[in-house]
Amino acid sequence: MRRTLMPSGLRLTPQRRAILEVLRGTDRHPEASWIYQEVRKRLPSISLGTVYRNLVRLAEAGLIRELVLGTQPSHWDGRPSPHYHVVCLRCHRIVDVELPGLATELEARAARVSNFAIQGHTLHFVGLCPLCKANVTGA
Repeated sequence: MRRTLMPSGLRLTPQRRAILEVLRGTDRHPEASWIYQEVRKRLPSISLGTVYRNLVRLAEAGLIRELVLGTQPSHWDGRPSPHYHVVCLRCHRIVDVELPGLATELEARAARVSNFAIQGHTLHFVGLCPLCKANVTGA
């Protein structure tokens, strides 16, 4: 993990290490309060403010992603690599969606159509997860 932080210019503090380990150790896309509770198990004296500040710094460095999905508060993703998400409209569960090559194709098309120098994009899908779909349809 030390190599991960060095190119970004961030020092590897115990707080950042714990936050990264918690985020990379789950397939959830948790809110900061959940991350805080998990990190406190390792670092009991850490404050919620420290967790928030470090989440922002880690996201700015490109080591994690902040997910702004129309829900408050933000959710956080330990996988900074390009991928998409689907959000359940009922239970708000967030799941990764792998669509290889789509990011490059979308950005190239957007650049051609708009004549912009595209720097990136965000995209998420909404629907009902299998559990909620079964509860709605009774299937």
